[in-house]
Amino acid sequence: MIDPDTSPALRRAQADLDSVLALTQDLVRIPTRGGIDTYEAAITHLSSWMDECGLPPKVLRDGTGAAVALTASVHGRHPGPTWVLDACLDTAPFGDEAAWTHPPTSGTVHDGWLWGRGAADSKVAVAMFCHLAAHLRTEAELLSGDLVLLFDLDEHTGHFGGAKRYFAAQDTPTDIGGVMIGYPGMDKLVIGGRGVYRVRLRVHGVASHSGGSRSTANAVSKASAIIRALENEPLPGPAEGFGPGKLTVTAIEAGQGFSVVPDLCTVNVDVRTTVTFAEDEAADLVATVVAKVDANWPDTAPTLLEVHTRWPAYALAPSSPLRSALLEAARTHAVPVHPKIAGPSNIGNYLAGLGIPATAGFGPIYEGLHATDERVRLNSVPVAQAVYEQAIRTLMR
Repeated sequence: MIDPDTSPALRRAQADLDSVLALTQDLVRIPTRGGIDTYEAAITHLSSWMDECGLPPKVLRDGTGAAVALTASVHGRHPGPTWVLDACLDTAPFGDEAAWTHPPTSGTVHDGWLWGRGAADSKVAVAMFCHLAAHLRTEAELLSGDLVLLFDLDEHTGHFGGAKRYFAAQDTPTDIGGVMIGYPGMDKLVIGGRGVYRVRLRVHGVASHSGGSRSTANAVSKASAIIRALENEPLPGPAEGFGPGKLTVTAIEAGQGFSVVPDLCTVNVDVRTTVTFAEDEAADLVATVVAKVDANWPDTAPTLLEVHTRWPAYALAPSSPLRSALLEAARTHAVPVHPKIAGPSNIGNYLAGLGIPATAGFGPIYEGLHATDERVRLNSVPVAQAVYEQAIRTLMR
């Protein structure tokens, strides 16, 4: 690891460590499980901290008035693009609380780790980014462009409501240079991801009494035929860096009780796409397979396809300033990081659809993500903060 005497960013981050950990602990002790807990206590606490550090916060709300994100900005004196530091303030559920070594809202520091739900994903990133922005605020006259903190309160629901609300707002800057997403993990920098095409199939049959003498078309049986056909359909092979496309049936719903032949069965289909197997091709594949099966069931209504999500696959080019700045900052701090295209999609795919570059998956060392005993390694926090600070300074100099 680099000597802090040769890295002002690391020296500042090490001086910040107690404060970063204290803020992370405070946030972990306020449960913010996505779709379960209210977020007002966390918003109030973090807003107070940001106000005291000269980062006036703004709460973003959706059409129902529900809070979906917290933002703040540092405005550089000189013109330049806007750079966004993004982290989620909501968390996964706790699971079996009795199985945790330390309670999921304890914020316990023990044996070199900070424990608790959200400690790694991503309340430590929220705390790091707040401290980083507080430093840069005092040097605004030297900076080009703006820095935005974006803390999503609707990430673990899968809705990404905070990010969508921010990037769709009329007053959002149009010159966004890129977004750095503070997911944890110090061994890789996610610079791309497979895309996703999700569709719900409404498969029709003909209702009747299950004990009747005449057989009718059972929607479950027809759905089974569609599922088998989809799973047997060959997909394109791996694209460079992406791995192969993938199709998975993730949910089936139909019927009630025992005496009625179902006339409707819904099937959720998740397709992971690549740069050589785009979402349009995934849509065509699913529609073609479904139409073939429909043709074999002439007494039923055609299957209805309801598209749920379509995000493109993406990968940042080696020449991307965002990618280069983070990788160079990691190299400077002797962190062996390699760029990676993720198998699962992330909010970077949504941003790619808007033409906004994004990185993800660089942060402190962690264990137990979305699992029992989530925790973050203490001595990796200053290093992650220093890497982000150097990258931001490179992009805003």
